[in-house]
Amino acid sequence: MIARLSGILAETAADHLVIDVSGVGYLAYASARTLSAIGPIGGSVLLLTEMQVREDAITLFGFGSASERDWFRLLTGVQGVGGRVALAILSVLDANELSRAIASGDKAMIARANGVGPKLAQRIAMELRDKVGGVALGPGAAHAPVGSASSDAISALANLGFRPAEASAAVAAASDELGPDAGLDALVRLALRKAAR
Repeated sequence: MIARLSGILAETAADHLVIDVSGVGYLAYASARTLSAIGPIGGSVLLLTEMQVREDAITLFGFGSASERDWFRLLTGVQGVGGRVALAILSVLDANELSRAIASGDKAMIARANGVGPKLAQRIAMELRDKVGGVALGPGAAHAPVGSASSDAISALANLGFRPAEASAAVAAASDELGPDAGLDALVRLALRKAAR
């Protein structure tokens, strides 16, 4: 398994790039976001990768960040989402936008990507909601840092049986009302009241 490549950027195209690693050129498909941020040809680059092996092909996908790679893995775990479709989604939505779209069930936002119709967008939103809903605090909010009161409050509500998207929305509303310095107990109490409405 190839996990990352470090070398010289040899060429880029609309959907892929080639990295020269000690004289060997590795072709990796990448999102438009990664391709635009990778730097100039001839420059030194580090690319995180995911390798897919099938009967008829071995394909390498490249990412500029760990979060993009993690999203790729989640997306390709959904039936009907191959590597190219996952890259199309990651080309039009960054990690925060994708989190919000899935947490809120916004299939129209997901369907903006080439090759993603309404049915597939709905399947992505449904299948990933419980997996990633807990990381998004809702529209316009930042991610809850691990170990923060918001993150702990989301975890507490999830342990009480709330779905991750519901827990995230309730904690976001409580956090907005109480302010950034709110303690865990106060956040959980208010979030429970908000979730019960």
